[in-house]
Amino acid sequence: MTERNEEAMPGLTHRGANSSYGSSDGGGGEAGASGSSVLSFSGAGGDAQLGTGNTLLEMLPRSEEKGRGYWLYRLLATAAPVIDALAAGRLRASMPVEAAAGEDRTDCTYLEAFARTVMSLAPWLALESGDREEQELRLHWRQRTARALAEITNPHSPDYGHFGASGQTLVDTAFLAHAMLRAPGPLWRDLDTDVQQQVVSALKATRTITPPYCNWLLFSAMVEAALHLTGEACDWMRIDYAFRQHELWYKGDGVYGDGPDFHWDYYNSYVIQPMLLDIIGYMNRACGASWPGAGLVPEAAARAARFADVQERLIAPDGSFPAIGRSIAYRCGAFQLLAQLALQEGLPVRLAAAQGSVRSALEAVIRRCLEPAGTYDAQGWLRIGLAGHQPGLGEHYISTGSLYLCTAVFLPLGLAPEHPFWSEPDQPWSARRLWGGEDMAADHAL
Repeated sequence: MTERNEEAMPGLTHRGANSSYGSSDGGGGEAGASGSSVLSFSGAGGDAQLGTGNTLLEMLPRSEEKGRGYWLYRLLATAAPVIDALAAGRLRASMPVEAAAGEDRTDCTYLEAFARTVMSLAPWLALESGDREEQELRLHWRQRTARALAEITNPHSPDYGHFGASGQTLVDTAFLAHAMLRAPGPLWRDLDTDVQQQVVSALKATRTITPPYCNWLLFSAMVEAALHLTGEACDWMRIDYAFRQHELWYKGDGVYGDGPDFHWDYYNSYVIQPMLLDIIGYMNRACGASWPGAGLVPEAAARAARFADVQERLIAPDGSFPAIGRSIAYRCGAFQLLAQLALQEGLPVRLAAAQGSVRSALEAVIRRCLEPAGTYDAQGWLRIGLAGHQPGLGEHYISTGSLYLCTAVFLPLGLAPEHPFWSEPDQPWSARRLWGGEDMAADHAL
């Protein structure tokens, strides 16, 4: 196989305002307005059409075929149906709900879709650099995302998230809280006072939920960290307990157990290490040495760097990766930790010195997970699967809203365009180098 810069890239076409786009119930409203655009990527995986609301993507410049432009296009095209429909108060009316046979996830799937999407958008929303076009686009998305946040937290909105009504709402309130830590300006300080109060009430409503003895402890801890950000009194015991237990559950070589047991899956990247790192980081900035976990940073960072190193090695020459463990329908969200360490400049030394290889590896994963035919429905909503539409991969807790965790791979868009992650040329990642016959240093445990 040739190197990335020698491969044929999927083409990009843009269809104009006469293309049809409607909501799943055939209704009107902003999310399903006529006169909107459909953007499509065509490549070896077939045509994957992304239906888009006219208010969000009409400002997006024509994407590059690779690199930052492709990443931004793909993220916003995936996020647009969720953000646009919710900002218009029509998420429940517009979003189809795919779930396992006999499962009713309508109590939580809409909150899942928004919280997981905004958690991934947050670093880009918080960025201040970029050219004039990108800054104008970002301002537009900040405004629409703030409107969507106002709807999901408004008890009188048809799209209210019913915070605290089920255990799953703790999970996705935590993802919303994570977004707030990643973008405290757009997602907290810049909000109107009444929306701020709605957000605080939503966070507090989940305190009635007792998390099970596993990674869920971090969901309670993340909610408390966000409450601290808002100026509310936080429950330090929930944060301290989550950290103490995960320290007990550490298995070695950069891996935590999900509870007392070890699982072959991607939960160290879906949830555990990203939340550990960001709670620690926020608390250290906000409280300095005065909070109980102040000394955790070096060890947690070293473990995360090791796990990210392994993640990069798991990406095969064609961008595929082992389809093991629960929740594989979260697709490229399996690489959230590698993406987060790129964002936070915490990559292990060998990867920090070759960031073009990390970008190339993650882009290959994005293409393998999001470009196959069947990934999106005709209106641009995600469907269950890893590479296309594969409903058998949907466990009982998986539904349409869950799938938007795939967008977590796009966190490096929070880096400025001139950062080495974006400015360095394409480079082959580890699997390409090794399977191409190149000599490399052997891998060793932490």
